[in-house]
Parts: sequence; C-alpha cells; structure tokens
Amino acid sequence: MPPFLALLDSELAEDHVLRPLSRITSVIVRPAQTAPEYLNRHVLVDDPASGTDHIVAALDDGAEKAIVPMTLAKKLVGTVSANRLLLLLDVANVSALPDSLRSAISGVLLKTPSTDINLIQSISTFFVGLDIYVLSGDKPSTSSIAKLSAIGASLVISLEQLTLGATSQTQINVGDAFLAPLTSDRSDGLFPTIVSSYPEGGRTLGLVYSSRESVKEAISTGKGVYQSRKHGIWRKGETSGATQDVMQIRIDCDSDALEFCVVQHGAGFCHLNRPSCFGDVDGLSALERTLNARLNDAPEGSYTSRLFKDPALLRAKIMEEADELCKAESKHEIAFEAGDLIYFALTRCVAAGVSIRDIELSLNKKARKITRRAGNAKPQWTSGGGSPQSKPKDPPAPPPRSAVDGDAQIRMRTAVLDAITIEERKQLLKRPVLHSDEMIAKVKPIVDDVRTRGDAALLHLTAKFDKAQLDKPILLPPFYPPPPSARGTHQLDHAVKDAIDVAYENVRKFHAAQVDRKTLVVETMPGVTCSRFARPVARVGLYVPGGTAVLPSTALMLGVPAQVAGCEEIVIATPPRPDGSISPEVLYVAHLVGANVILRAGGAQAVAALAYGTQTCPKVDKIFGPGNQWVTAAKMLVQNDTEALVSIDMPAGPSEVLVSHASSADFVPALKQGRVIADEDSDPAFVAADLLSQAEHGVDSQVVLVAVSLSDAKLAQVEAEVDKQAHALSRVDIVRQSISRSLIVRTQSPEEAIQFSNEYAPEHLIIHLRDASTWVSHVKNAGSVFVGPYTPESCGDYASGTNHTLPTNGYARQFSGVNTQSFQKHITSQEITKEGLEKLGPVVATLADCEELQAHANAVRIRLGI
Repeated sequence: MPPFLALLDSELAEDHVLRPLSRITSVIVRPAQTAPEYLNRHVLVDDPASGTDHIVAALDDGAEKAIVPMTLAKKLVGTVSANRLLLLLDVANVSALPDSLRSAISGVLLKTPSTDINLIQSISTFFVGLDIYVLSGDKPSTSSIAKLSAIGASLVISLEQLTLGATSQTQINVGDAFLAPLTSDRSDGLFPTIVSSYPEGGRTLGLVYSSRESVKEAISTGKGVYQSRKHGIWRKGETSGATQDVMQIRIDCDSDALEFCVVQHGAGFCHLNRPSCFGDVDGLSALERTLNARLNDAPEGSYTSRLFKDPALLRAKIMEEADELCKAESKHEIAFEAGDLIYFALTRCVAAGVSIRDIELSLNKKARKITRRAGNAKPQWTSGGGSPQSKPKDPPAPPPRSAVDGDAQIRMRTAVLDAITIEERKQLLKRPVLHSDEMIAKVKPIVDDVRTRGDAALLHLTAKFDKAQLDKPILLPPFYPPPPSARGTHQLDHAVKDAIDVAYENVRKFHAAQVDRKTLVVETMPGVTCSRFARPVARVGLYVPGGTAVLPSTALMLGVPAQVAGCEEIVIATPPRPDGSISPEVLYVAHLVGANVILRAGGAQAVAALAYGTQTCPKVDKIFGPGNQWVTAAKMLVQNDTEALVSIDMPAGPSEVLVSHASSADFVPALKQGRVIADEDSDPAFVAADLLSQAEHGVDSQVVLVAVSLSDAKLAQVEAEVDKQAHALSRVDIVRQSISRSLIVRTQSPEEAIQFSNEYAPEHLIIHLRDASTWVSHVKNAGSVFVGPYTPESCGDYASGTNHTLPTNGYARQFSGVNTQSFQKHITSQEITKEGLEKLGPVVATLADCEELQAHANAVRIRLGI
C-alpha cells in the first residue's frame, strides 16, 4: 500500500505532474474524467443512485479498483471480486458495515473532516485485514502521512495540494509525501535499494543506496538516480550511457528499504558490463534476448532467418507445435512441446517488435476484466479445421474435437465381449479414481466457516458463489401460493403444477406403501421376548440442486418419503437464483411435502448449515440429496465429525445408465452414463432414444449399449436412429461428442449381458429384451431397473413413483436407492420375565465371565441370587 493516493479533482492535470505520480502511487479519478493510460487508476463513484454498468466498464478498461458507497457495493458483490472493490464510508458510519460486505471488499476510503489519528486508529479495529485510506479536510503534511502509515493507513491527497516544487503552506512536494513514512537504520541515513528489471518481470539487477534527495530527483525526472556512499548523487549511465528509465518505485513492508523497477539501457546494470550483478538472465528473458540478436544478425538463408522472413513457414511451425502439445501426454512431453511452441510464438512476437513485457501487460489487462467472453472455440477448431486425426487405439478413442465433421454420422464405438482380454474387460467396468481426500481438503475451510460464523458465513458465501445478496438465509411457510409481490416472473405454470400433482401422488402412493408400521415380536425362548420397531428420523435435511436450474423432481423424491415416514422437521436446502428467489416449482413441492424451512444456500456451505445448524437454520440428523463434488465432499466430511452427529443417505457420484438392447457404459465422474441391454426384438428407435436421453447431459457423458446377439443389420438400424434423433436435438453438438465416447458391447446371450451388468452395478439399467420382466430376477446389482419397451428411464426420474436418488459409482453392490425406510430408523427392545432370566441368566453370566466382564455377570447374578 503506497503512503498516499492522489485525487484527480479537475481535468487540468498536466502530464509533467501525472508522470511522476504514476511511478509511486495510484490516482483516483471519476468515470467521466479522462486520464492517461499510463496511470494506475482507482475509479471513484460517490453517487449511491448511480448505475453499476459504467463502474464495470471502467474496471474492464484497466482501472485497478472501484471506490463506491455501500448501496453500490452491495450491487457489485458477486460481479466484482473483493480485491477490486473499496468502500466509500463516512467516518461517522463505520459501524454500519455489515459482516456480509466486509469480506466482499479489500478496503475502505474513510471521509473525515480532520486527520484525527487516535480516532482513525480506534476505527481501524472495525477493518482488520482491510486497506484503509483517509480523505481528510485537513491540509496534508509529512507528519500526518507518517502517523497514518504507522497504523496501516494511507492519506488521499488532492492533486491541487501536490507539487513538484518545494513543500509550502498550501502544497506538499510529491517526493516528500512519498518518503514521509521512510526511516533508515543506517548511520548515514541512506536507504538500501533493490534495482529490478521492468521488461524482465522484476528480475533483480543489483543493490544500491538512495537518499531522500536522490529519490525525489528520480521521481521527478524518471531517471535512475541513486546515492553513492563515497561520491554523492549518482545519476546512473551519465558517463557510461547505461541509463535507466524508472517505471516504479516502491517502499518495503518495514518502510526502511526501496525497490526501483527500471528499463535498463546500454551494456547493462553491472559495472562489469553485464545485465545483472547476479549473473546472466535465463528462461524466457534469455530466449527473448537471443531472438532479438538473431533478428539482426542471422545469416541469410539460415533457418532462423527464414523463420523471421517467411510468415507462412513460421505459421506452419506454430500450428505444428500447438498440435504436438495437444497430443503430448506425459509431464516431460508436455514441457518439451510447450517449450517448442513458446520458442516459435516468441519468434513471431520478436519479428513484430512485441516484447515479453508487452505480453505481460496484455495479460494483466485481461486479468482485470470483469466482463468475460463466452470462451467458445472458433468454428474452424471445432468442426474440422484443426489438427489431423491421430491413429485410434483399441478400443478406439473418440476423435479429437477439432476432427469431428459436423455432417458425419453420429455413432458409438464397439467392443465384442468374448473377443477382448480380461484386462480390457476390466477397463470397460472401471470407474475413474475419485480423489475424495483432495475435495474434502477444499471444502473443509467452507464447512469450518459456517460452523464458526453461522448465518454471517452463509450470507457471504451465497453472495460469493450464487451471486445473490440475501437479508436472511431461510424462508418459512407458507411457501405456496406466493405473495402477490412475488407473482409474475415467479408464477407457477398451470401445466407444470398439474404435472407435479400427478407425480406427487404416484411417488407418495409408492413410498407410503413402504412405511414400516408393524412391530416385529419374537419369543426367542420361554420368558424372553425380543421386538423391533421403526421410528422416523426426527430432523432431515434435503439438498435440492438449484440456482439457475429448476429441479422440482429432486424435491419430490426426497420430500415425499420424509413426509410419509413422519419426520418431524423437514429442511430443504437449495441455492437461490441471483435475485434471491427460489423457483416456484420447488416452493410448490415444499408446500406439498410440508417442509418447515427452506435454506437459500447451496454447495458445501448448505451441507455445513444442515449439519451444525446456524442462528436461523435448524440442525438436522440426516442429510439427503444429490449434488456436485463439493456437496458430496462436504457430506462425507460432516458425517465423520462427531460434533455434527449427522448421517448421510449414501455415497454419491455421477449418474449412470446401462441399457440392455444390450448396452453398457464406462463411468465418467459427475456426468451421465447409461446401460441398455437389447436384443433382436427391441425397437431401434426406442433404444436410441434411451441412449440419447443420457448422452445429452454433457460432452463427457457416456452411455453403453449391451447388444445381445444383434445382427449387423439391426445394430446398423440402432446407430442410424441415434444419428437421426441426435440431429433433431437442440443439443446435437454435445451429443455428437458424448456419443463418440460411448460404447456398444456385443454379447452372445442375455445371461452374458446380465452378468456384465451385475459386475458394473449401474445406477440405471434399461432392459429391452424379449420377455423382459423374466430377466429382472437375474439382476443382482442396480440402482433401478426399467423393464420393457415402454419404460423409459425418464419416467423413473419424474413421476412413475420410484425414487430417482440412486447409488452410483458401483455402490449399487452395497446400497439401495433412497426409499421411505431411509427416513426411518429401527429400534430393538427386549423384555424378560423372572422365569426367562432363570433360564437365560446362567448363559449370560458364563459368557461374561469368559470375557472377564465381572460387572456384566454380576447384573445377572444379583437378580438370581447366585
């Protein structure tokens, strides 16, 4: 943080004043003011009624930070990162800063009538960890700048109060203001000064010394001026020609040393005519220097000379090396190919007079952009204009995206099950390794923050991740119908409401039949009665993915079994939309299932709130629901924390489907997969539709068709239907890529197909076989089975009655999908008569003695008097 900021309060500032300021600090300007591009700018907007578009535009244009009042800051949170936002605040209103905004800004600019150091120091306790700038009505002085710096604050000085001349009653010298906090621990009063190279990214050139006089001259002239310990003022290069242009001067964190960042001319900085006192440069800087030398003296006809003079050759080499980099796999290969690409790219830059520093400045400007482009590749790189297709492996890999012909048939790869090796079969069944430890480490700070700060953390994280500014994190009933003020854009479509009503009734009917209401009573021996009975889990948390997505089906699949099981408290957690609202579809389902609370939060922070509770969100006993890898990791973390005392529904992972016409698919993390088993009697159109319903989720989705004795002609019909139906979809570009990654696995019999499916344990299994229902008894491992030609998986997803929250990643071997009994727990009891204890007691005492648990045996013997 510089000792002061300059405030541009008029359009009359001259270049000879602004240039020196650009070397030592930033200048505060208003959006309408014209400022030279070389200035480090902060943009100030003090009108609370102002819009935010011109603020974002100024930041896009290269302004370092925006200084805005609280009203505008709240609107910019989530759009502008904290390190780009300063809060404009009157000194009398410092206590009004809410916790939710504190972490969304990097500092404050305090407006105060006077520079009261004691007051500002006491106020600074409100802003621990934030930069503090002070705009005072007092005249600036070196004393006030030094005192503010000592408490971690900087003064804002009007440009009218700054001068390059001597400090006076009305103005302060720019150099004096900059040097005010600087102190020296040397007897000669000099300041150790590191000199670094601006074009070479701050590489150290050497160590010199500076005096107040030399620094002031360097600020004013922009030349390298230092203090020789023997000969006084030393103007670098005055006799040797190795002059310097000073780009930036900075004070170190202890205010006792300096850094000059310069452009070095001539032979170099060192008196031995070397670039640096610490040896020669290496890396990109050395390459740039070599290429500049070759640009001037490369022999005519040499390879280097041809590169500089033949744009077509240079372009071909850049394209060639880019393609090689894309194909590289190992760390060594990637580094090698990246080095080649950078060599030819830098050759292109040097030929055009572009330096590495020019590139860095361009990157810096891009990094400051608030408004982002979509990021899509240009058509020539996504539809055949890229690199040549590499030779496929066995089983063939999907073609590179650049090699996919938009008019080519959309088709899957094929493997014949009895023609592949054991290892190849294992690869077909293999799921990718999910690095849960890494994700848990990432979510732990979020979970800890919510556990410690409660609602304050929730509001901050919701603003950060969901771009929603909330006054409170929860909603309470009634959820439907919405109040008149919320209708219109939040109106529930009548057709959707009717569809939800039908789905609700079907799901309720199926799950109500699962309620365990009977008490199991068994007399294990005369006088010894054991029983087992069910009770609902009292408090449950249901995670419903949301935000821009609308997922009432998940709310139904979790809310209905909780309702019919009799859970006392149902908390639905779902991310809000940017305006803070929840979709009317989810609100309606919450109304139907009798939810008690809606938590407007998503991700790990929502899971933490459910697990530990906050000031407004109730703590729950069990958490249900699907989510991304952050949600999954958070659920795994909290279930192992004894402080939380919470359980979860099941290990989660990406959705899968296996279709048996027959079909099967490799598992792709967090993406849709399917298994379809199909035979010669299956309808190719139905099979293709089932495959595509999973393939449309993302470019890395993968489905598998297990083809049971399908003829080549029948298989061709299926592939033709896939191609035909895919081209009719709005998401055809996604399907084209996901289908190319998917598989057809050919088997000789239904038994072989079912065996393969049981080994895979898919989330969804679709059976397109003759007498399909007779094969259900052979299924050992699957989350849910879809039987026959008229049972698409989408029916189970929405409204048939079964639950769509199912085990993935092969966990169907050990776990069931969510059901009503997931929301119940079972308690056992036993009642023993005196006669029963007389028979059972000696057995218990003998076993207790065997285990040397004397008190256990005594509890029996004291009752029997033995």
